[in-house]
Amino acid sequence: MSKHFEHSSFREKLIEHLFIGEMLKLSWLKDDCQLEIIKTEVDNAGCDVVLEDNNIIRHIQLKTSKLGAKASGQKVNVRLATKPSGCIVWIVFDENTLELCSFYFFGAEAGRPLTGLENAKVAKHTKANVDGLKAERSNIRILNKGQFTRYDSIEDLYKVLFFPQN
Repeated sequence: MSKHFEHSSFREKLIEHLFIGEMLKLSWLKDDCQLEIIKTEVDNAGCDVVLEDNNIIRHIQLKTSKLGAKASGQKVNVRLATKPSGCIVWIVFDENTLELCSFYFFGAEAGRPLTGLENAKVAKHTKANVDGLKAERSNIRILNKGQFTRYDSIEDLYKVLFFPQN
């Protein structure tokens, strides 16, 4: 059995910490050390971490895929759209080195609320009920990979997260 499958929760937490570490490093390198990080205790609205810089608060749902994975989309919580500048960051990592390779972003410009979930396909439960039906998950939507914007550097992602594109 693959370590990535057997210890997926460990790996997810590790990738999250690597991402946060890279964000902190960028705040350090730009000589202001102003990035604030809040870790959510309960993920009932799709938010894994809250980051703030440049007076922009980002409620972020993190997703991960290993490099070369065939994932064509991600399931996201619609309640993320009720948060200030909610967004999804999909991290692609190298399964051998755990290097963060690229980032897919779905969200609005810094300081604007998340839109685009209202018309997305409603997700269904993976397991069927006693009648063999897979019930809809009313708060979960499916976003296709093509709806995300790809960034090949964490620096570019940082700019998109915290600095409005005027």
